Amino acid sequence: MLSCKQASQLLSQSLDRRLNWRERLALRFHLAICDVCTRFYAQLKQMRVAVRSLVQQAEQDESLKLSDQARERIARAMDSESV
Repeated sequence: MLSCKQASQLLSQSLDRRLNWRERLALRFHLAICDVCTRFYAQLKQMRVAVRSLVQQAEQDESLKLSDQARERIARAMDSESV
């Protein structure tokens, strides 16, 4: 049986990678009996949706785009630092 700490770690990791079948099964059992972790999972999903929405809005906002000159300056600065 997972502790809440282990469950919250797996929930966070599930945002970045696919959990294996044992992890998924253990997490499902834990979520079936733990309201706190179930709420935490719902909050994680809501935050993920909100962040995706903000990213989409930012990508469409022309005032947030870098000029070609700024892109070139950044690329040159990165190239000079990598040497």
